[in-house]
Amino acid sequence: MNSSDYARLAAGSGLDRKALDPVALDLRGLSSIADFFVILTGTSNRHVQAMAENIMEAFKSVGLSLLGSEGLREGKWVLLDYGEVVVHIFLEPVREYYDIERLWVDAPRLDLDPQP
Repeated sequence: MNSSDYARLAAGSGLDRKALDPVALDLRGLSSIADFFVILTGTSNRHVQAMAENIMEAFKSVGLSLLGSEGLREGKWVLLDYGEVVVHIFLEPVREYYDIERLWVDAPRLDLDPQP
């Protein structure tokens, strides 16, 4: 699997738990932070936590180790760092406030439609 496959896996795992407005920003060539940011929205703290747990299980199943995480206990903004892919899971008002998509407006969006 490559980094775009991992970004799709993260988005798909979030969607399995009813994530809202999934976006994957392609940072390759723009930043050395990661290849992709995957951004998802949840409707409650528990919803955000459930998406994070599902994504962590999906990555574990393909052998990718979590390098770091923040916000799991609070469930307002969870960050999961997998090196090539960084996943941000927000409550809606928190996502609107930080507006990561605006900060990375030059980053192309990865097509998240399932591959045939």
